[in-house]
Amino acid sequence: MKIDKIIFIGLFFFFITSSCEKKNMESVQELNPKKITLTEKGKQIISADNKFGFDLLKNITQEEEPGNNIMISPTSVALALAMIYNGAVGTTKTAMEETLNKQGLSIDDINKSYKFLIQALETVDEKVTLSIANSIWYRDDFEVEQDFISTNQNYYDAEVAALNFDDSDAKNIINNWVAEKTNNKISEIVNYISPETVMFLINAVYFKGIWHYEFNESETEELPFTLADGTVKQVETMSMKADLNYYSNNLFKSVELPYGQGNYTMVLFVPNNENTVNDIISELSPENWSNWISGLSQINSVNVFLPKFTFEFERALNDILTTMGMTIAFLPGEANFSKINPNYQLYISKVKHKTFIEVNEEGTEAAAATSVEISFTCDAGDNNITINFNRPFLFAIREVTTDAVVFLGKVENPE
Repeated sequence: MKIDKIIFIGLFFFFITSSCEKKNMESVQELNPKKITLTEKGKQIISADNKFGFDLLKNITQEEEPGNNIMISPTSVALALAMIYNGAVGTTKTAMEETLNKQGLSIDDINKSYKFLIQALETVDEKVTLSIANSIWYRDDFEVEQDFISTNQNYYDAEVAALNFDDSDAKNIINNWVAEKTNNKISEIVNYISPETVMFLINAVYFKGIWHYEFNESETEELPFTLADGTVKQVETMSMKADLNYYSNNLFKSVELPYGQGNYTMVLFVPNNENTVNDIISELSPENWSNWISGLSQINSVNVFLPKFTFEFERALNDILTTMGMTIAFLPGEANFSKINPNYQLYISKVKHKTFIEVNEEGTEAAAATSVEISFTCDAGDNNITINFNRPFLFAIREVTTDAVVFLGKVENPE
């Protein structure tokens, strides 16, 4: 009887193990991203926005306090600025065009490409939630050119509303819209409306993706994480072993974790040896990114150790965008947004960007909001591989068939 029991137990565990392995293989086969087919102009837009996002992250990293977590949404900032770009004229338009890497693209190319891209990114994967919303809010006694409004409604599906900016409830109306569009992850983007402010152009992006291979919550444990200054902290760390896309070079190791059916993934980069996460960021470029992503290949049994993390990031982008070449757009008396209203000297008074991300065993929830504030001036003249993210690392959430980078950031401290 004892021998029969031993045989039964052995067979039981054999079939359980085989079942798990079979389930894992079936899961791999289920990864079936739908292809988004882009025009040549659409491909240029994606490339331009990715480059803009890489440059933006580099510049923020250089100015941000060491040790701070950073996350941006290149998609959110680019869309908010694309709406205001429809109102730019002359050297202001040229400066924005160069900063946003849109040289050689007509305004019609840009608007049509974004209209298609927004719809495609939102609908390509039924198992992932991605919503993109745009809005324009303007002072109720300020006249806006109808063509500017119509263009942003037609191509960016922008909600447009006139508000009494002198009413204390005006900012609450705008903030409530942002909260609704980001599933309450970002509750405030406007904290004050000055008497000179005539318009806000707002973009909101919300993402929720369930891992294709979920981490087992029972296997999450406190493990050491080494901060940039050498301090070691114990942080909640998830772990899994799966067949995943992996790539490494002298600078970093990277792994790709898919969501849903595989259209969206998180690509994570951890530096090797004496390198740092900022070294990886400094090497970000469209060419390097393309080489890194194309270098990813499936490896059997990759062990992944990834800290759970949740954080918010907020940054005014005026100085960064000025450094990147948009100086004239922020100068009262010199900026030219006459396609919004030719009777006022309009300029961009503030660009604010806020993001949120939570990564846990189930998946990822992320949100971003970008506000472009327009003001006027009274002065008309002015193989069993282990990858352990136990030190600061870089991450990106992208759509795989277009390579659109929707979120991009670094984790210096998971807590």
